[in-house]
Amino acid sequence: MPATLTLKNIPDTLHARLKAAAKANRRSLNNEAIVCLETALMPQNNSVSKHFDAARMLRARFQDKMFSPDVIDALKGEGRP
Repeated sequence: MPATLTLKNIPDTLHARLKAAAKANRRSLNNEAIVCLETALMPQNNSVSKHFDAARMLRARFQDKMFSPDVIDALKGEGRP
């Protein structure tokens, strides 16, 4: 059975931010608080191997595209004054 938690003395700015986040995410204030707590306190299961796999997939997408230093410098400066 889920437990009940009452929070007291929440700073006004924190309450306002939580309320705004709840509205933006179309959640109740209670549900938004639960999501925030879960995000902060629950284990993420993001292992190092998952990060490496994601990096390998990204590298594979660009494997056929070789960029010379001149092209890289031009791209870095693109749109800058």
